[in-house]
Amino acid sequence: MHRRTASSPRARPVLAAAAVVVSAALAGCGGEVSSTRTPVVVGGTVTIATASETPSFNPYSQFGLSLAPYAYDSLAEVARDGSVVSGLAESWQAGAASARFTLRKGVTCSDGTALTASGVARSLRYAGDSRNRLIGARAVLPGVPFTVSADDAARTVSVRTASPYSFIVRTIGLLPVVCPAGLADPGVLDRRSEGTGPYVLSGYASGGPYLFTRREGYAWGPGGAGNAAPGQPERIVVTVVPQESTVANLLLTGGVNIAMVTGPDRARLTGHGLATAQVPTVVGLTFFNERSDRPLHDPVLRRALVGALDRKGLANVAIGGDGAPARHLTARNSVCHADVAAGNLPSRSAVRALRAAGWTKDARGRLVKQGRSLRLRLLSSADFGSTLPSVAELMAVTWQALGVDVDLVGESRNAVVQAMYGSGDFDVVVGSSPGPSLPAQLVPYFSGPPSSGELNFAHVSNPAYDRFVARALRSPGAAGCADWNRAAAALLRSADALPVADGTSTVYGYRTTFAVAPGGRILPTSIRLHR
Repeated sequence: MHRRTASSPRARPVLAAAAVVVSAALAGCGGEVSSTRTPVVVGGTVTIATASETPSFNPYSQFGLSLAPYAYDSLAEVARDGSVVSGLAESWQAGAASARFTLRKGVTCSDGTALTASGVARSLRYAGDSRNRLIGARAVLPGVPFTVSADDAARTVSVRTASPYSFIVRTIGLLPVVCPAGLADPGVLDRRSEGTGPYVLSGYASGGPYLFTRREGYAWGPGGAGNAAPGQPERIVVTVVPQESTVANLLLTGGVNIAMVTGPDRARLTGHGLATAQVPTVVGLTFFNERSDRPLHDPVLRRALVGALDRKGLANVAIGGDGAPARHLTARNSVCHADVAAGNLPSRSAVRALRAAGWTKDARGRLVKQGRSLRLRLLSSADFGSTLPSVAELMAVTWQALGVDVDLVGESRNAVVQAMYGSGDFDVVVGSSPGPSLPAQLVPYFSGPPSSGELNFAHVSNPAYDRFVARALRSPGAAGCADWNRAAAALLRSADALPVADGTSTVYGYRTTFAVAPGGRILPTSIRLHR
């Protein structure tokens, strides 16, 4: 087994949603939980730690989506209990293939101009145009084409999908809306915010920190929330802190006010009066490169590799204790979540199929077929989670015992993402994700063209998955759960992906209270700073 560690000093990830760019509408739970009882601070600054720098603030980009809620709003919003509440739209009506949103009155962009229905429609069209190759937007939007129209007099934005889609409001409705000034020259969005949100990006430095300043007159947040209540900060500073141990130290000393911690450092944060919110996660979400020129294009080989693994042992490593093997590709409280792993993941018997498929061991114990040995490039990153390099190492040791030559590579998160969506130089990648709140949000990652700019970076082609997805999309909301779970089961049977463990991350607050929406996303209008 070969080991190599490579890292770029600038290649650090945002604390995002999807460790594989699954981004913005991710599942989780939480709420305002704190032992803080001190008076609130009028004005003031709240410092939030993130694991990596943000190379672009464009809310539709691969990395800009995670910080978008500070400066951008969407037509609808997800509350801390997972329900959908009003945002820029005061109401909506939705069917199987269409939705109509009625905008609030009085919404303005950060440059002072009024937001119109036409402006919203333009933003949705830009985000949905595949020619723009906006990975962050693709992670939120429906996986089917759609058209948008607007009526400025009636303040309505109408969306129609090319085919039935179960979750129009929870996808298109949750996309950040960019104001016309930003769309006139989208390049400015990399370093400037042009939205309607409660804050404006007012400071940027390479590698952080990123400064957001409170807007005056904001009154159209989730459920009509504003940003002028006592205790709401005047400034929010997002600072880059790559190491979780350092994050924990800063939380204990007040160096940061809010941060997410996923690893063993949580143990020493207990009992210090910090606010906490738990976020269910899928730890060790693993993808296999099925490109035709890579060895794991062979499903027999993929199933054998998965079947050889000790799932309980992997889960223990992933959690750093007594871990539970993941039951689904999504987190525990996501829509349609069920135990689809049991009875569908390949078992040890899949290893025995290797010989029938022509794989044998040579004199050195290496697995060979037609005279060629098997060598795999296995990527992981501590930036996805502190335990994931150890998960990858246990996988590598197991596969080495089968006779596989494993090149175990530790990278920064940005470097791993580049391998996934750019060079394609990987065979297995181990990541971590809060898990999408909707099963439909997995579809772009497991179907469709794997060309540049698309999300199917692993080149998955699974007809059974596509068939069940097509059936599920014709059912509204949770009515299609049986077919959604059949689709997920088809992926697991084919070893197109492997979720390692069900886990949690924790969002902590030092002298702050806050609400956490799905995926661990902090609701900016909920933040209160205490003395």
